[in-house]
Amino acid sequence: MKTEINHSPTHFYMPAEWHPHTCCWMAWPARADSWPFELDRARASWVNAMHAIAQFEPVKVITPPDQVTVAKNYCGNGVEIIPLPIDDIWLRDTGPTFVIDGHGQIAGVDWQFNAWGENREKLEDYLRDAELAQRILEYTHLPRQAAPLILEGGSIHVDGMGTLLTTEKCLLNINRNPQLSRQEIEELLRQYLGVTQIIWLGQGLQDDETAGHIDNLAGFARPGVVLALTCQDPLDSNYAILQDNLQRLRQAKDAQGRRLEIIELEQPSRRDDFNGLRLTTSYINFYVANGGIILPTFEDPVTDQQALNTFRQVFPNYQIVTIDGLDLVYGCGCVHCMTQQQPVPVV
Repeated sequence: MKTEINHSPTHFYMPAEWHPHTCCWMAWPARADSWPFELDRARASWVNAMHAIAQFEPVKVITPPDQVTVAKNYCGNGVEIIPLPIDDIWLRDTGPTFVIDGHGQIAGVDWQFNAWGENREKLEDYLRDAELAQRILEYTHLPRQAAPLILEGGSIHVDGMGTLLTTEKCLLNINRNPQLSRQEIEELLRQYLGVTQIIWLGQGLQDDETAGHIDNLAGFARPGVVLALTCQDPLDSNYAILQDNLQRLRQAKDAQGRRLEIIELEQPSRRDDFNGLRLTTSYINFYVANGGIILPTFEDPVTDQQALNTFRQVFPNYQIVTIDGLDLVYGCGCVHCMTQQQPVPVV
């Protein structure tokens, strides 16, 4: 029996990603037309990332009921397979955003989902994903907070202490919530995520189908410290975008009134897909597990090594595990996009 909360859940808050996890939720690659190459190749990259996460915490894999056997064969033992209807693998955007209240309770925010601003072929092709958050919360018997806001989880990042990062390009896009003002969107974020300070960056990366998700641009490493993707080449099409975002971060303060410490990560060299569109490659699209960091690399020896060195310095108490993220971005996401952490409730 599900429990639904329709009032403003102001006593709940979204913890930071480094808060301990009960498990990591993922979704099985079942959709062949999401990839420009054979599905087995996509599944191999997905399984590699899943196994990297499973070293550190339990993984629950949502799988279409008719693909449970094949998913079990790929995933092996030690991974829980949960048969539920899905469309695609990007569970960060389609699953619930878990929130806790500091008194032993946990709930899930069920945002409205319209396939990334109806940016995919047909909205009706993603109707099962639009229902996925509710299905997960029913399966786990956790309270559901139905939020009156179209939002994907990859468009927000929090420090767990009241500060949220997002972008104007995504949340203020007319293809999501044209009836809402910036102030109204901010108020809903405060109500459902327990934040008090919202830092707005500007544009997203070139050709990013999500229209500017923050998890390709900047994310908290710890309170007061932000990892930010940057570009040193003035001729690069992402240069002005990333410089503007960097300036906004430099001028911002967090919920505690602190100026942010910004750690820059140079973007990998440009790669295009089979249609000539720029792939959205970013080291910011990493996953923080219990004691481990799953860091995507993109076959750029220089920036891959720079990113690895930076992560080792920034996260000295974590084991850094790199995985090849290039095949994943052909499906329009990466490690962070395809994961959703379920935090441990605290008292």
